[in-house]
Amino acid sequence: MNMGKIIALANQKGGVGKTTTTINLGASLATLEKKVLVVDADPQANTSSGLGIDVRKVDISIYECLIGEGKIAEAVCDTELHTLKVIPSHINLVGAEIEMLDMPKRERILRNLLHDVKDDYDYILIDCSPSLGLITVNALTAADSVVIPVQAEYLSLEGVSKLLNTIKIIKKRLNPALDIEGFLVTMYDSRLRQSNQVYDELKNHFRELVFKTVIQRNVRLSEAPSYGIPTILYDADSTGARNYMNLAKELISKNEK
Repeated sequence: MNMGKIIALANQKGGVGKTTTTINLGASLATLEKKVLVVDADPQANTSSGLGIDVRKVDISIYECLIGEGKIAEAVCDTELHTLKVIPSHINLVGAEIEMLDMPKRERILRNLLHDVKDDYDYILIDCSPSLGLITVNALTAADSVVIPVQAEYLSLEGVSKLLNTIKIIKKRLNPALDIEGFLVTMYDSRLRQSNQVYDELKNHFRELVFKTVIQRNVRLSEAPSYGIPTILYDADSTGARNYMNLAKELISKNEK
């Protein structure tokens, strides 16, 4: 694989494990010696801080890049893992959608920006905000595929169908090559009938598009971000770290046949 694959992590429902997945899938891929760039496209900037970036001290974030005041290469920051880089977010990103409205080809800005660095990485992961605004449209237009995290507590297929509809529109109008990489069941608890029901229902609907790996509920996953490190560096033997390592291996085997 010589060109990087751009994968957006999206679900307009918040709290489904999107940021956790971006951080830990990125770190696991990097641990497996892949070159990874994480793009934090969520104004909350939780992915950035979870990877050890102090967003108050960042000069050039994704925000400056999107509004044409910074270059992508200048926005790339190092993390604790030498093959894992991040382009941080900033609360200003909230206003970027309005500033971008007047720009030509406003849905393709991120795609054009990432084009310059695509060859430098094996995987580029974009953490989308839990909304379907212009920034998320940019992410989906830039992406080759989408990972959709779904919380095992209850399956709102209604929420999923909204996102699938958005993906369909983007495929039709902006990015015909956009694929679904897979649905990822997060916050899974095998003791709960509900968790198993959600997994089974997803399997029935989406078959081979559901990752075999499920992400179990794990306290380590929620503790690690406050230390600014991915779970694999916080507790490599934890269930959460192992789940994400398995997900990374599954993703690689799917993409590097």
